[in-house]
Amino acid sequence: MRNPFLDFRSVPIRKKEIPLDRIVRAKQAIMDRIIEGYLALVEEEVKGLVWLVGQSHEVRTYNAALRSIQGLQYDQDDVEELCAELDSAKKVPYLISGPAGIYLSALINQAREERILLRLQDFERTFHFLGYRLPQGKTLILRGNVGDFIGASLAGGRLVVEGSAGNWCGAGMTGGEILVTGLTGQKTGEWMRGGRIQVDGRIWGVGQNRYGGEIYHRGRPIAPLGAVDQSQSEDDDGPG
Repeated sequence: MRNPFLDFRSVPIRKKEIPLDRIVRAKQAIMDRIIEGYLALVEEEVKGLVWLVGQSHEVRTYNAALRSIQGLQYDQDDVEELCAELDSAKKVPYLISGPAGIYLSALINQAREERILLRLQDFERTFHFLGYRLPQGKTLILRGNVGDFIGASLAGGRLVVEGSAGNWCGAGMTGGEILVTGLTGQKTGEWMRGGRIQVDGRIWGVGQNRYGGEIYHRGRPIAPLGAVDQSQSEDDDGPG
């Protein structure tokens, strides 16, 4: 008896696309654009051979980052994935700490969420400049130890570091709040003009050039009153 299904051998079978496949492709396309924007930013920065910390450099880099991400629709998962890519260096061949942190901050500041949590505790790289220009109405939570210039030029937002921060924490901030559950390094609050920094661990040094704002150590105001009371900090661990 002839097999009746043989007549259908030449009929192409259409593979039905699963909605999840479209979602994965769309997410990957967004991630590719985010990485492309970062690489373009870094390539522009390395033309000057060296990236120096300074207001003019930071502002220029931040504005360039904003142009790179203009029109992108992304969320905090994409920002955290970029952190993972920067940490692993699989798709990102090189990392310059300053521009990387400012690019991440631009993504955070322009994200649709008002509250963003980044889980950084398992990453090997130290991230700097996170929370740069964090605007009013935005909360950024950083879980894990972070680097220098965290919360620099904070502009009214709320930044929580569940860990320790490096030097220049809150440098140049004009408003808002920074809470660090661990310690901070030297020059904490340098150039700050407003806002509040609360540190639960040791403060290794308070910036001497301050024009406003408040710094608290374990709920006790220490600036603008003066230097850290070392008797309040002697039981804290040193930087590590």
